[in-house]
Amino acid sequence: MAGILNTTPDSFFDGGRHDSLELAIAHGMRLWEEGADIVDVGGESTRPGAPPVPEDEERRRAIPVVEALHAAGVVVSIDTRHPETARAALDAGADAVNDIDGLRDPRMIELCAAYGAGACAVHMRGVPETMQTAPEYGDVLEEVSAFLERVALRWEDAGLPADALALDPGIGFGKSLEHNQTLLRATELLRLRFAPRPWYLGVSRKSFIARTPGVRAESDRLAGSLGVALAVADHGADILRVHDVAATLEALTLFRSIRASTP
Repeated sequence: MAGILNTTPDSFFDGGRHDSLELAIAHGMRLWEEGADIVDVGGESTRPGAPPVPEDEERRRAIPVVEALHAAGVVVSIDTRHPETARAALDAGADAVNDIDGLRDPRMIELCAAYGAGACAVHMRGVPETMQTAPEYGDVLEEVSAFLERVALRWEDAGLPADALALDPGIGFGKSLEHNQTLLRATELLRLRFAPRPWYLGVSRKSFIARTPGVRAESDRLAGSLGVALAVADHGADILRVHDVAATLEALTLFRSIRASTP
């Protein structure tokens, strides 16, 4: 499980809560102590409509946090689409790169090869500022799969191990409610299709939850996040990226304890 640590003032759920070095480090340690396997540190909001952040500002926010958490023994990934930020984070001790731009920039794979780092490639249609402006697909399942297959081939052409690359269909990144649901319902199929690469899903607190029929518009989306987490975990998702590590682990523990004893 990846715990989300946004060091930004404008992230969609927790913007501004951890935008000082002390608050960010404390929250990262809390996520780790609650049971996260990795803490994913980001210095740029990529919520729908978010403007780009200057790279030096992204690094100012994120790199000291990466360095401090690494020094404390935390496994860290850097959530960035910028190679120079990725390089600075890897120099500071990050173990992996989580790239919403799907490793399109060849320097990202070169960096992972040079540092022996893992990566997560995310599918995104467009850029955060405009990605939710009427996204269209002929066949969202096949288009997302084809993109991820190309990334996987480039990764392996660089001589990197398949299981060091996680793949993420990019729920909420240039996709409608229907697109998101189609991809989530296909979790088991996609995980098998792309094995042995870990299947990575970030659904925590996202707006599609409140747009799902039957969910209150004013919902804080925690219950919905837990519901989706249980569903996709049951269908084989390998890594969940979540804001609420303790709550998600508790829900999964109870779900699995009952599931294991069900005839």
